[in-house]
Amino acid sequence: MRKTMSNPTILVVDDEEDLLELLKYDLTREGFKVVCASTGEQALVMARSEIPDLILLDLMLPGLDGLQVTRRLKEDSETRDIPIAMLTARGEEADIVTGLELGAEDYITKPFSKRVLAARLKTLLRRKRAEPADGEAPLTIRDLTIHPGRHEVLVKGARVQLTFTEFGILHFLARRPGWVFTRTQIVDAVRGEDYFVTDRAIDVQIVGLRKKLGMAAAYIETVRGVGYRFKE
Repeated sequence: MRKTMSNPTILVVDDEEDLLELLKYDLTREGFKVVCASTGEQALVMARSEIPDLILLDLMLPGLDGLQVTRRLKEDSETRDIPIAMLTARGEEADIVTGLELGAEDYITKPFSKRVLAARLKTLLRRKRAEPADGEAPLTIRDLTIHPGRHEVLVKGARVQLTFTEFGILHFLARRPGWVFTRTQIVDAVRGEDYFVTDRAIDVQIVGLRKKLGMAAAYIETVRGVGYRFKE
C-alpha cells in the first residue's frame, strides 16, 4: 500500500556508500522514510516491494545504470507512476535529456545543497499529489486561466487566440509546473492539427506562444540544453 504523503518514502539509489549514508541521514531529518539501494538491480526489486512515493536515482551505476532502471520502472505498470528524480554530474546533458524522455520527472546535478535537494523533492511530491485527475479541469495560475473543454485561454480576463498546437503546448506544460520537458516529450504529447510538429518546430511554436501571451510569456522558461518548463 502506498504510504501517506505526511510520511513519504523515498528510495535512494547510489553506488557511493558514503553519499548514500549521507543522503539517508539528511533526508530522514527532513521527515522522509528512506530506503536505500546501491545497484540498479536492487533498485528494481525494492521499487516493486516498497512502492516508494519517490525515487532518487543516480544515473552512473555499475551494471544496470540509471537510464536502464528508469526505462524498466516506467514500463512496469506497478512502478510507472512513481516519480523519479535523477542525480547527475554536471555536463551530462545528453543523459538528462534521455532520462526525461524515458519518463523521469526531474533531475538534480551534483554537487548539491542538502536544503535545496530536500526542497526539490518535497516540491516534486506536492506536484504529484496535486496533479489533476481530469485533464479537462480548468487551470488558473496567477493571472492565466486555461479552459481545456472550451479551448480557451485568458490572461487577466482577456481572451488570447491560440492555434491548436500552441494551446496544446501551453496546457501540457501548465499542468505540471516546474517539470522540465524535452522537445521530444512535447512533440509526443501534442499532435498539432494545424501544424506539422517536429523537435525544431516546437521552438517556433514557443516563440509564437510567448508573443501571444504577452506579460504571461514569462511563465514559459527555456532550460538550456534540455527543453522547456512552466514556471512555478
